[in-house]
Amino acid sequence: MAEHRLTDEITTMQQPLVVTRLPLAGYPINSMTAEAAGKLVKARLMAMKPTALLFANTNFILKCQFLRQWLHSEQVVLLNDGIGLDIVAKIIHGQSYQANLGGTDFLPYLFKNHLSGHRIFLLGGKAGVAEAAAQAFKLYGLKIAGYLDGYTQLSPLDLRHTINQSGADIVVVAMGNPLQEVWIETHMHALDAKLLIGVGAFFDFVSGRVPRAPTWIRRIRLEWLYRLYREPRRLMRRYTVDIVSFLFLCFGYSPTTHKADRK
Repeated sequence: MAEHRLTDEITTMQQPLVVTRLPLAGYPINSMTAEAAGKLVKARLMAMKPTALLFANTNFILKCQFLRQWLHSEQVVLLNDGIGLDIVAKIIHGQSYQANLGGTDFLPYLFKNHLSGHRIFLLGGKAGVAEAAAQAFKLYGLKIAGYLDGYTQLSPLDLRHTINQSGADIVVVAMGNPLQEVWIETHMHALDAKLLIGVGAFFDFVSGRVPRAPTWIRRIRLEWLYRLYREPRRLMRRYTVDIVSFLFLCFGYSPTTHKADRK
């Protein structure tokens, strides 16, 4: 419903950019086109505004509830990911999100069209995955400042020093929800890089370690079913029990509370 939308004006280098939000379960989720989201992220990076770019899917909604206060802060840009959020937004707000901005599809577009030439540091994944992903990142026009897997033994202080010494403008963190969000919140203000992105399983996909669904399956937005077919033991709960919990959480959040989220 229109009265639940949040509208902010965020100034890009060219003109004010109107950002509409369709909040769900207390999360301030932006509704944007890929082009508008790319311009927003690029503008914030060029203005040296510390920014956490995060993607809200059903798993994020369930796992990151304790972070909601931080997610409402000015430093977070929260985008929608997946058909589940679209369906619930349509029921609650009377409209779906302008585009599906799931990280696996949106990030290649963002890197190629808006962030090409920047120095990037990859953090997360199993041994060897970040290194393999780094080769794919080069195809996006990015300069690889460094990479470390998610099992590094460096202390938090030494890890921040390593990233800062690399000269990275952007840090991408692949640890899954909510570990990557907690890491970003904890460390972002001690890093020289101004853009931190939580990318989930993105390293696995771009490195080729985990195959994506065929294009036609992605086009009809059933990639979640393909992933469940390939990894039933790991994902069965996420796409059954957790979906029910997600729905209860969203529909249990009253319109009055959605209005409070505007502040």
